[in-house]
Amino acid sequence: MDSTETKATDDKQFAIQKLFVKDISFESPNSPIVFTEKWEPKVDINLTSNAGKAPQDLYEVNVTVTVTVSNNEKTSYLVEATQVGIFGIKGFPDAEMGPLLGSYCPSVLFPYLREVVSELVTKGGFPPMLLNPVNFDALYAQSIQQNDIAKAN
Repeated sequence: MDSTETKATDDKQFAIQKLFVKDISFESPNSPIVFTEKWEPKVDINLTSNAGKAPQDLYEVNVTVTVTVSNNEKTSYLVEATQVGIFGIKGFPDAEMGPLLGSYCPSVLFPYLREVVSELVTKGGFPPMLLNPVNFDALYAQSIQQNDIAKAN
């Protein structure tokens, strides 16, 4: 490896600047009746991730989850939370920025989001809601593929 390649690698910088919950909501529209019925929940989970440039060498990445749980065809609870990270990123080529912002950063944020959802649900009086791990690499690849198909049409 020559000195140019070493310098390019050494100039890459990645740092978590701040992690926070940007938006949070919990609703239990059918309580207290829901607590008296046999618990056979139906769970619907919607997960999205977005990234954008912030000032200087900062990027804002967010992961939002909406969890709707119904029992006996009535909504037991609805949780929506957005976990955000501000990341300092510098020196990465454009080809690496997509996977970094679309896969790696959401993977960093997800455990925090998972904890927020579980806490809210438990505080709402329901059994813990533990979101399954998410393969953000696969979701990012799927998103790229869908964008390529949309561009071709």
